[in-house]
Amino acid sequence: MGARRRRTADRPRATARAAVLRRAGRGPAAALGLAALPVLSEVRIRRAARPPSERWRWMAVEPRGTTQLGLSFRPRQAETFGLDPRTCLARLLAHPFQVLRLGVYWDRAEPEPGVLRTDELDWQLALAEASGRRVILCVGAVKTFGYPEFFVPAHHLRRPLREGALIEPHGHQHLLEAASAHVTRVVERYRDRPAVVAWQVEHEAVDPLGMEHSWRLATTFVAEEVRAVRSADPSRPVLMNGFLPTSLLVRAQQWWRTRDQGDSLVVARGLADIVGVDHYPRHAVLRLGGATVYLDGSRRPWQRAWRRRAFAGVRASGRRLIVTEGQAEPWEAVTTPPSPAGRQMASCLPEQVIATYNQCLGDARAARVALDAYLFWGAEYWVLRADGGDPSYLEAFSRLLALAGR
Repeated sequence: MGARRRRTADRPRATARAAVLRRAGRGPAAALGLAALPVLSEVRIRRAARPPSERWRWMAVEPRGTTQLGLSFRPRQAETFGLDPRTCLARLLAHPFQVLRLGVYWDRAEPEPGVLRTDELDWQLALAEASGRRVILCVGAVKTFGYPEFFVPAHHLRRPLREGALIEPHGHQHLLEAASAHVTRVVERYRDRPAVVAWQVEHEAVDPLGMEHSWRLATTFVAEEVRAVRSADPSRPVLMNGFLPTSLLVRAQQWWRTRDQGDSLVVARGLADIVGVDHYPRHAVLRLGGATVYLDGSRRPWQRAWRRRAFAGVRASGRRLIVTEGQAEPWEAVTTPPSPAGRQMASCLPEQVIATYNQCLGDARAARVALDAYLFWGAEYWVLRADGGDPSYLEAFSRLLALAGR
């Protein structure tokens, strides 16, 4: 009798659901279509190159409060763009930001066994110090920010890392010992420099390398590197960063690929003193003739809620929080961001340099979390654009710096 009453009571709701499905279509296919609507709402189809935008000139800018602003510098990206790295960095340092993130690229720092060559990093750090910047130094070792993110010297890799493998200490002892020795040497060399305020260990430490490689570092491997850094310098905090998905499809993919030990943000909350979030609202996934398919769910209510929960989760873990990479250059369906004359790329227009910053600062405030710092990603691209006759990215950055401090 009870079962019959429940079925009878459920009948009006079932009838209502059926009516909705009849209006949208019929049967299971319609239900599947409705379920796909959130995913489809995050898909954008656009022409990649579009006329220049000047919307950045009148956009509001969130006050930064105690958040320090900065950027990451990639000498290899400057070289890829045909820029002189020293000149490029000097031009960027002419702007009044507070924090600069630099990276140690293991294959350049150790061109042969036992050799530590730091001339490239030395001149970068000297410029930073002369301009009064605080420096976050990514010591690597296996992964460092900037494509292709993997910089192990050939003499430390007897054979390529097996695709799909979890790189654990017991199976890769030689690599772990070499990585730990490398980060120790780097920290010992620079620990007496007051400008260095934190050490970053690895880059998106336990995530696979995009679509290029499916192997991943194990948490136990990374933990040994963290231990080596802390042993070499117990006085400075350790930073670890991770990618925060802004679309349902990428979120599902990331969960599936890291489900056994958690992604880099999960691991950072357990191992690091400072958790860094890499935030890219829009990126291309496919070119279709003259159009490009982008994923962008950053403004969807469910993505905002997840982002705020992620920020609040860092606070609850007792860690400090920064945005290590706030998207400020295009992410198109090619490796090197295009820079067409008289056009701007849809994945990151100049106003999105400001909009992404506003979004992160606003979400952190809503989660009652203070961001220690916000670092813009893609500054070398701004210089490339300016040299090509489009200074709007640099000008948008300058306007943001001026207004954020008010």
